[in-house]
Amino acid sequence: MVVLATKVYVRGEARERALDALRSLVDNEIGDLDVEYTVGVRHDDFAVVTIEGGDEVVARNVLREAFGEITPDFEPGETYVGTLEAWDEDGFVLDAGEEVRVPAGELGLGQGTPVQIVERFGLVQHVPLRFVYGGEPADGSEDEEAGEQRPHRLADEERDRLFDWTRGAGRVNVNSATRGEVRATVNRAGHARDIVTVERLGLLEQSIVCKDETDPPGLLAAIGDYLPAEIRCVIP
Repeated sequence: MVVLATKVYVRGEARERALDALRSLVDNEIGDLDVEYTVGVRHDDFAVVTIEGGDEVVARNVLREAFGEITPDFEPGETYVGTLEAWDEDGFVLDAGEEVRVPAGELGLGQGTPVQIVERFGLVQHVPLRFVYGGEPADGSEDEEAGEQRPHRLADEERDRLFDWTRGAGRVNVNSATRGEVRATVNRAGHARDIVTVERLGLLEQSIVCKDETDPPGLLAAIGDYLPAEIRCVIP
């Protein structure tokens, strides 16, 4: 079994559509392998894939690489994936199967409070983010001698990805909708020619990549009435 680092938090018909989309994504990744699998949702809304067959080890590794994995154990200094659950003046709170608080000083995303950083980088709730687990320092380290625990921090590759967002043509980030639903919404609003693509961040978290001449706030206003979602812009 693999617990994927993406959540299914919508309900009703939207939940069934999300699970259908997840089955398609999983099939794209491991459908050609010698395995049988079932897709489900854990009590805390994380997606779960149960796998059996000759290629099950390979299949698990493929899904871990594609989605990230929620694990029961953490090693200090290793990189994991959690979903952004909350933020305040003190930092971010990620859900990685347990609550992981990343202090404001460990975000590494430039000036401003965590609340301002969320707005600047267009972060929406539940988006998967990579972080480095802190906790007890390694044996023999200076931190150990000082009796200090290292704080959790955003991973360098996550910081680089978010900074790249601010150097492009602009984005509109959305949660609570599959990639197909977001693409259909953009088409319905008559803006298919104004975007480059819809980039999947998680199962229900998407990033609409705008063309150079497209105004992200204008696109947000155009699609907002069609999507019952949290929507934020990234403005270069």
